[in-house]
Amino acid sequence: MTRRAGPVMAGRVALALSLAAAAPAPARGRRASAMAEDGHPEAPSEGSGWLSSWLPAWCPTSLPHLKEAEEKILKCITSTYNKQYVFISNGNKIWTLTFSHDFSYKTPLVLLHGFGGGVGLWALNFEDLCENRTVYAFDLLGFGRSSRPQFDTDAEEAENQFVEAVEEWRQEVGLDRMILLGHNLGGFLAAAYSLKYPSRVKHLILVEPWGFPERPDNAEQERPIPIWIKALGAMLSPFNPLAGLRLAGPFGLSLVQRLRPDFKRKYSSMFDDNTVTEYIYHCNVQSPSGETAFKNMTIPYGWAKRPMLQRIAHMHQDIPITVIYGARSCIDGNSGSTIQSLRPNSYVKTIAILGAGHYVYADQPEDFNQKVKEICDSVD
Repeated sequence: MTRRAGPVMAGRVALALSLAAAAPAPARGRRASAMAEDGHPEAPSEGSGWLSSWLPAWCPTSLPHLKEAEEKILKCITSTYNKQYVFISNGNKIWTLTFSHDFSYKTPLVLLHGFGGGVGLWALNFEDLCENRTVYAFDLLGFGRSSRPQFDTDAEEAENQFVEAVEEWRQEVGLDRMILLGHNLGGFLAAAYSLKYPSRVKHLILVEPWGFPERPDNAEQERPIPIWIKALGAMLSPFNPLAGLRLAGPFGLSLVQRLRPDFKRKYSSMFDDNTVTEYIYHCNVQSPSGETAFKNMTIPYGWAKRPMLQRIAHMHQDIPITVIYGARSCIDGNSGSTIQSLRPNSYVKTIAILGAGHYVYADQPEDFNQKVKEICDSVD
């Protein structure tokens, strides 16, 4: 059955949206190094000046709160890893985890999280994936503990800022080539990066990617949108997708826990409390930055302004692509076959993970990890 990517696409990472930007200069940053986790540059938040100055006091959060929430998750990881900021241009920094043993002969695996996420959400995957190769995971620019700069309001320029941040990160870390895996928004950005820097990607893994299909001309005929939702959407259109979470202030955390109890279930093998929902909450009530960029890259209701399927045929034919979907996901599962038809002379494979929804890596982590390791082993 065809699944359509609609309003649920992006906002589900934190709340299912029920709760409701200049490109970097080419100058190189400093070498990656471990350092004290000091503050990020502030990004403009939604609304007027009085609202943006009032929101931080209204929300019971801070960067130390986010650091503490992340550390609670990572305490369960027994594998050896390093954590550090990697400095890129314009004073920005990318929060990075490195799981490395003596695997210099193997192509490293790089993980890009989805909208509203962060490195902590890969907690169920790190141990397995780093068994026989180096694994990197970092918070995308504008998300998690990475810098939160102002993005360009133009969709193409904002996308390019994300892509250039990934490339600068790669140069600073010193990677030649990588297996690039992205979930949700991370999948979209991984594809955009592969289009621009094909020589750096040995295999592209798209996990429940956002932003691939075009919005159909008859989208509203296929799935009519109630008038009240259209009215609410018009009223909230000046705001960022998760503005409602910040406006909820001290009630935001309990709201996340109430509306997304599934996250607690997904990670129940590691935690029996609200560790993961607390992490998601603190990731998304900081100053919006990547969230604002994402908003400027979308059209109603959650579709991409610059759909990737319009461009993927131009990707270098030697880059293999594997598309991973959850069999129970609401995301359009036809993108894999569409990519294959657009790249008839290239390797494209689609894998469905039984019993998994959109968060494949957390719904069925053992199956997901095994499939990703098999893909990586096919590379080297």
